[in-house]
Amino acid sequence: MTETLDFVPVNIAIMTVSDTRELENDRSGDILVARLKAAGHKLADRQIIKDDQSTIVDQLQTWIADPSIDVVIATGGTGVTGRDVTPEAFHTVYDKEIPGFGEIFRLQSYKIIGTSTIQSRATAGVAGGTYLFAVPGSPSACKDAWDGILNEQLDSRHKPCNFVQLLPRLQEK
Repeated sequence: MTETLDFVPVNIAIMTVSDTRELENDRSGDILVARLKAAGHKLADRQIIKDDQSTIVDQLQTWIADPSIDVVIATGGTGVTGRDVTPEAFHTVYDKEIPGFGEIFRLQSYKIIGTSTIQSRATAGVAGGTYLFAVPGSPSACKDAWDGILNEQLDSRHKPCNFVQLLPRLQEK
């Protein structure tokens, strides 16, 4: 991180994908909100969405169309069971995938939970000038994703490069 550069806060929407969570017991969403605020970013919106692909896509499209939202982070629905459809929903809206995000997430997760990380389908991409990240629904996975990847990549001072510096150029043709 380069301290001589200015910090640029980004507007982040948090989506918890779950059939059972509510705001009162959404520990994973709470962790992401606390971390993004502690880093100096702004919470643009927060929703709990059912494990339903079309519902997830609808919410993503709403946020992608909103010019005040720079980043969406979803937690939950990235496993391999029949109800886990978050990656499929995200892939529906991507303009471009960021495959390195899932790869790095699984690499760091492997160091903590071993081969169980193979069940994670964490994913990331860009759509309509908005960054989209989907991570597993456990509080630990949210901490790992934020602390190990997103905190640096969403910090405009991080060098040699970061996602924030590219925000103005995401919709170039």
